[in-house]
Amino acid sequence: MLLTSIDPFVQEFDRQFDRIARQTLGWGDGGARAGGAMALDGVRRKDDVLLKFDLPGIDPDSIEVTVDRGVLSVSARREEEQGEDDRMFVRERPMGTFTRRVYLSEHLDSEKIDAAYSNGVLAVRIPVIEKAKPRKIEIQRAEQHKSIKA
Repeated sequence: MLLTSIDPFVQEFDRQFDRIARQTLGWGDGGARAGGAMALDGVRRKDDVLLKFDLPGIDPDSIEVTVDRGVLSVSARREEEQGEDDRMFVRERPMGTFTRRVYLSEHLDSEKIDAAYSNGVLAVRIPVIEKAKPRKIEIQRAEQHKSIKA
């Protein structure tokens, strides 16, 4: 995996901590760590890494993708859609600005990142640098040497 090398135990701990914090501290009321606000899938392919961020109901003009010193940042904003006389009686969709950061490996070419938004999904493609791509190593065969008898 070319994003970061993370201990699965630490990842699971972070996930559980976030879940508990959302429940007990009220996170999820529109903050950047709102539950499911920006789910991410990452796929390593032959020549690139593809990251897909779920951003349903987001105005594409509010999405910002930046890279700085090996950190890819994705920010998006979902605005309130209430009319003046509307009274909210239930809110489950998080509002506000959401940010997700991904630490990129030095094996990825951060100068050639592409991004596209379609059907509520932001796809970010990051090419793998040439020297980090898998390649076949040729195995040299040793020449047959006559054994020397003493």
